[in-house]
Amino acid sequence: MAKIIGIDLGTTNSEAAYMEGGTPRIIPSAEGSAYGGKMFPSVVAFTKDGILVGEPAKRQAVLNPDRTVMQIKRKMGTDYKVRIDGKDYTPQEISAMILRKIKTDAEAFLGQPVNQAVITVPAYFNDNQRQATKDAGKIAGLDVLRLVNEPTAAALAYGLDKKGEGKIAVLDLGGGTFDVTLMEMGEGVFEVIATSGDTQLGGMDMDNTIIQWLASEFRAEHGVDISSDKQAMQRLRDAGEKAKIELTSATETTINLPFIAQKSGQPVHLEKKVTRAKLEQLIEPVLNRLDTPIRQAFKDAGWQYRDVNHVILVGGPTRMPAVQSRFEKILGRPAERTVDPMQCVALGAAIQAAVLSGEVKDILLLDVTPLSLGVETKGGIFTKLIERNTTIPTRKSEIFTTAADGQTSVEVHVLQGERAMAGDNVSLGRFYLTGIPPAPAGIPKIEVTFDIDANGILNVSAKDMATGKTEKLTIVAPQRMDKGKIDSAVRDAESHAEEDRRRREFVELRNHADQLVYATEKLLKEHGSAISEGTRKAVEEKLEAVRRVLTTDDISVLRAAIEALNQEAQKIGVEMYGKGGPAETPPPGAGDSGGSSDPGVVDADFEDVDKK
Repeated sequence: MAKIIGIDLGTTNSEAAYMEGGTPRIIPSAEGSAYGGKMFPSVVAFTKDGILVGEPAKRQAVLNPDRTVMQIKRKMGTDYKVRIDGKDYTPQEISAMILRKIKTDAEAFLGQPVNQAVITVPAYFNDNQRQATKDAGKIAGLDVLRLVNEPTAAALAYGLDKKGEGKIAVLDLGGGTFDVTLMEMGEGVFEVIATSGDTQLGGMDMDNTIIQWLASEFRAEHGVDISSDKQAMQRLRDAGEKAKIELTSATETTINLPFIAQKSGQPVHLEKKVTRAKLEQLIEPVLNRLDTPIRQAFKDAGWQYRDVNHVILVGGPTRMPAVQSRFEKILGRPAERTVDPMQCVALGAAIQAAVLSGEVKDILLLDVTPLSLGVETKGGIFTKLIERNTTIPTRKSEIFTTAADGQTSVEVHVLQGERAMAGDNVSLGRFYLTGIPPAPAGIPKIEVTFDIDANGILNVSAKDMATGKTEKLTIVAPQRMDKGKIDSAVRDAESHAEEDRRRREFVELRNHADQLVYATEKLLKEHGSAISEGTRKAVEEKLEAVRRVLTTDDISVLRAAIEALNQEAQKIGVEMYGKGGPAETPPPGAGDSGGSSDPGVVDADFEDVDKK
């Protein structure tokens, strides 16, 4: 059976995992396989040679900042566009490139096609953001079987289902988002009680404070403002992020960036010592923003901080001592330490994938909707049908009526949020129910039904109780991609995949050519005296031909040159064996008129040698 993989599609980095022998395991990126890393940087770069994704894209960001896309997750579910070479790309399309990279590397690692996945999302993602994530998966060629809230996936990875009953607080601070999820567990059932968060709060906000401080210090010291220099700011971002990570274990580090700017025609360098104390001072405003979502989640659940049995930390920034001490100070207890906070979400997604495939049993996830859902009613009021933190899947109906005499149609405006007025909440979509029999205001009865599936995605219907006429809507908000655009994006992604395949084939062929040239040169150097002058010159000519086309863009020309060199180089072996090898000792039977040319005799000779 084909594997269903779990994917943590992150703001800064993404990870993937699969289940093997009842244990979730991380799938390394292709670059990670070579260098010991596991993550897929959530970075996409548009270069003259094509589109790069992951580590290759991140490595070239400094020299190509205008055509490198980072942190696109923060734009999911919005109408934001990335414009490159006159073409607009939606957040879904950029995310799909990351997911396709994960899919391709997973297939190479597992040795089988990967067509299905469970993808995690921040618990506080709204319907637009969730549907955008599913659309990204579809564009990437993945059937997204389930969207799982990241904190819920983390709880699975920590194996808390094996620790008896209890209350769990999951604090998920990633690169771009912060989620708080409170859940109860017992007998293999995880029930989410409340969730809260901030989709614009994460490690990148800490990075931004470091970058701003470095730029300010550099300006004060050298009188040079580099804030508008995109390459310099990208170098600052990379250095600031690296310093933040180093100060997790060290108490001091030095940022060294030579030739970062010019002043009066002379190069200027940045060298700055940063202590952990200074870092913690800089990020204090960011840490202060962690308190509100935590308080809100506990208020919604009706819990006290002392009620919690287990605290789980998720995300790279939770490794920082300042973050850990802040959480411990708030909740009054230390966090669990058994799983890497960077990997637990992907591992949990793999466990959920195994639940769906039947590989893992006796685990049930009961998630909640993060925000209230409802409709706009007379006067611009937001009338809620489903309150936030309602367990999903769920279905709720309510009867509405007309606001004017003789009204024959109604507009159903679907909203998500917590504000009293419709205009202050997120609009998910609109549709009309027409053909209502004319009647005085307040007489018609219209049943509006909200149906949320296990992914937290909403379907809405409106039914006129007199005629039975019904209109339905799977939410298609302005930020969503319609089917035609998704299909077009799928075709575009597939064409890029073919480009990627050809580019990879070309690189591999060039590497093969390099190896062949090296091996042939070595053979000529070591055994040139054992072959004829004519053969040596012919091989050298073919060698030179391969060298000339190593940088060609025509794969057929390179392949033909390699094949010609292979054919010519084989003559070296023929002559060497014909002369008895380097020692010029004739092989047994050579020149013996009584010898047989029957291949069976040669086979017999080889068998005898093997038996000795």
